[in-house]
Amino acid sequence: MNALNNFSPLLLALLAGLFTWLITALGASIVFFFKDVNKKILNSMMGFAAGVMIAASFWSLLSPAIELADELGYNPIFPTAFGFLFGGLFIRLTDFLAGKIHKKETKEENIWRRMFLLILAITLHNIPEGLAIGVAFGALNFGYSAAALAAAVSLAIGIGIQNFPEGAAVSLPLKREGLSSFKSFMYGQASALVEPISSVIGAYLVVYIRAILPYALSFAAGAMIYVVVKELIPESQSEGNEGLISIMTLIGFIVMMVLDVALG
Repeated sequence: MNALNNFSPLLLALLAGLFTWLITALGASIVFFFKDVNKKILNSMMGFAAGVMIAASFWSLLSPAIELADELGYNPIFPTAFGFLFGGLFIRLTDFLAGKIHKKETKEENIWRRMFLLILAITLHNIPEGLAIGVAFGALNFGYSAAALAAAVSLAIGIGIQNFPEGAAVSLPLKREGLSSFKSFMYGQASALVEPISSVIGAYLVVYIRAILPYALSFAAGAMIYVVVKELIPESQSEGNEGLISIMTLIGFIVMMVLDVALG
């Protein structure tokens, strides 16, 4: 930890963002271990991903948004409720516009529209996570201490580890729809490329970003829940096995909850 004292907070924020992207890429690389597409397995993984996203929406986004809003002196209800609803409405609008563009969309176009919404939701989720990392490291400019540095590093590690199942949450559904393992991996890792970018932005604008972060965190949560309810769960149960898929969703929720609570 002492070796990090020689680096600027901005550089540390960039390195932390790159770390979280790398872990996402590792999660997305799970598609290389599935040579044959078994729909039952991949539907189960989609259910697992749904649980991961539901848990992340609360433990990683809504709960921190409520705490941060309280610290900033806001009424926690408004920024979290407004951001959450607006996030869902944003994805709904995106879905609506995509449908207008393809009024008579083919089955393949419909698949791509649904996958686009999934990637968009997780990407939106990664932006405030990157901002949170940037804020944590940028705050070192206002009073450097070993405790503050340890807290920032712990936050980056926690977000990075929880990004592993999120990378799989993007790449596995794409593999299920017929994409090659390489393309599925590339889309999966790309969903986290915004994290190093937003972490640097967060470090630069730490004073100003902190004021809007409760809205941004809640916005990402609403976007994720909308996609889970409209796309992931119905699609994962479209071929039966509702009981198995529901159990996998519970397991996904538990895994993400444990990661978030244990890693802070």
